[in-house]
Parts: sequence; structure tokens; C-alpha cells
Amino acid sequence: MNRVTEAEIQSDVAAVGRIAAVPSILDVVCRMTGMGFAAVARVTGERWIACCVQDDIAFGLVPGGELKLESTICHEIRGHREPVVIDCVAEDPLYRDHHTPRQYGFQSYISVPVILPDGSFFGTLCAIDPKSRKLNSPEIIGAFKLFAEMIAFQLDAQQKLATSEASLVRERETAELREQFIAVLGHDLRNPLASIRAGTAMLVQHPERAPAIAALIDDSISRMAGLIDNVLDFARGRLGGGLTILRDGDEPIERTLLHVVRELQSTRPDRTITADFALSEPVSCDRGRMAQLLSNLLGNALTHGDDTKPVTVQATTRDGVFKLSVANSGAPIPEAALENLFQPFFRASVRPSQEGLGLGLYIASEIAKAHGGILSVRSTAEETRFTFRMPLRD
Repeated sequence: MNRVTEAEIQSDVAAVGRIAAVPSILDVVCRMTGMGFAAVARVTGERWIACCVQDDIAFGLVPGGELKLESTICHEIRGHREPVVIDCVAEDPLYRDHHTPRQYGFQSYISVPVILPDGSFFGTLCAIDPKSRKLNSPEIIGAFKLFAEMIAFQLDAQQKLATSEASLVRERETAELREQFIAVLGHDLRNPLASIRAGTAMLVQHPERAPAIAALIDDSISRMAGLIDNVLDFARGRLGGGLTILRDGDEPIERTLLHVVRELQSTRPDRTITADFALSEPVSCDRGRMAQLLSNLLGNALTHGDDTKPVTVQATTRDGVFKLSVANSGAPIPEAALENLFQPFFRASVRPSQEGLGLGLYIASEIAKAHGGILSVRSTAEETRFTFRMPLRD
């Protein structure tokens, strides 16, 4: 038998509490029988918990309150799944010596099982009173059974609704993933494609520089292939809870960072990009992902920064931390936009000449998380600086 967890118990208590008719049912039960206490109880193999209560005799139970399971008759009802009706304990041959009425001081008792449509036992609809009451009649027993069936039906309807809503959420997540998958392809492939286009134009104008330009194009093509692999991995990561990375500290990260700077510079020859690297320690990271992160940050700075001012890229290893930052001048990011800046498809402001799907910063932040690091932003009237920090050792 599977043990019911505390979370499941609390969920069941809350589910009964959400049935608007239950307080009215308990009130009708008390009025119809003259009894002073009525409750819907969740009864498991180990616990008896009150879900909803009407207490006119100061019995002392409130929703969420518990009785020791073995001290209740509901424990027995869970086994045989039949109603128990006692008009007068003192005159009942089965229950006059039973420990439950003696412990709780009642003379009349009625309890009907609440059986869910799938056949599982939920609990009971029960009532007690210190005085004898006339309960053993077809009308009262029939009403209790009807009320128990109504409660079971409502609980089942809630469960089905929750299942449908969960399914809808999964469908929405799948649709969002599909959109992100397509959008990431268009977003992250734009930079190397632009670099290849610029390289082919340079080949026409300067054929004598063909070897160097061909090498740049080849690097961009390789990065495009890597990006396609990354996008597929990104889709799997979203379904599985995050991006995956392959760390490698054997090769210097500086060459990867410099290539991204060259790649972006070739697409924006009108802009100045300055790079300052002080990397005295090896950096164990996924170099492809790190190139993707820098490309997104640098592309963002070139797009949104002041066209007349340089963009600065800095990378350092110091005090056990790898730090990579990109800074640009220009109008500061509005305070209200900062908290949503790393959300997918979010764009704080877009001028007519600026294109973008609002994915670059989101992807960069996910890459940072995958490396156990953090991506932060500070934006003032002087500069906007995005900084990635990652411990050099796990």
C-alpha cells in the first residue's frame, strides 16, 4: 500500500475546502438529524484528518485537526466500506462497549464512506452527538449517501480539472519551446552569416587577402554549425530543465573571445570595439557556449549603444573568478525594464533601425547559469555594463 504524503494530505484538505457546498451540507446534516457535530474527514491507512467541520457542541476539531486513527470508527469503515449508524450507543449491542464512543463521549453516530469514482476510498461524511438521535431511517441514510456521492463527484471534478490545466500548461510550454527554437536559429545565426557576407564582399574588393578572409569565413561557418548543435541542445535543455555544457580548460579561452570580437567587428566596421584580456589562469568552460554568450552581449551593445562611442570587452581571471564584461555608452536601461531584461522575447525599447527577437540576453543568462555563474547588469547615464562571473573551480 502506498503511503499518503503530507503534501497529498494537505492538498486533499484544501480540495474539500474549495467545495462551496460542503459547509451547507454539514449544516443540513446537523439540522436534519439534530446532531451537534458534523465533518468531512480524510481517512488514510495511517491518519484521520478533518477537512471541513461544523461544531456546535465544542468538540474541538477544526479543519486540519487530527484524531488518532485507531480511536475512530472511520478506521473500521475504511476496511468494510459500509455506513455505520448508531441511534443510541448504550442500547446498541455492537457499540455499547466500543472504545470510540467511550473515548469521545457520544451517544449517537453516523458515518458514510466517501468513495471516489475510480473506486478509491477518500474518507467519510460523519456526525456525532452526546445525546441519542433517531438516525437509522432510509431517509437519513439515503441523504448521507447522496451527500457523500456529491462530495466524491466534486473532488473527482477538481482532479480532472487540475489534470486538464496541467496538460494545457505543458502544451503551452511546448508551443513556447517551438517558438523559441525557431527564433533562436534566426537570432544567433545572424552574426556569423553577416560575417560571411562581409567576407565575400571583401574577397571581391581585395582578392590578395583571400587566405585571411577565407580563414575568417571558415571560422564563421564552423561556429554556425556549432550554433545549430547548440540550438538543438537548447531545445533539449528547455524540455529537461536547462542548457547542457561540455567544459574544457585545456585550450585558452582568449582565442575564442577574440574571434567573436573580430566577427562582430567585421559586421560593423563603422564601430569601435576595444578588447582587454588579462587571463592568467585556465578557464574551464564550454568555449562554444562562451562564444555564444559574448556574441549576444556584444551584439546587444552594438545595437543599443551610442554609435559614436566605443564598446569595451574585458575578461579577467582574478581571485578564483573568471569575469567577462561588455560595456557601452548610451541611454540607460529604464529601471522598470531591468527585472525582465533576461526573460525570453523581452525588449526594453526598440528603435526603428534596431532588430531583434529579445532572445540574446535570455540565452546569455541561461549559459551563465549552466556554468554555475551569474550574469548581471548595471546601467547608468555613463554606461551600461553586462558582467558574467563564474568561479574558476567547481
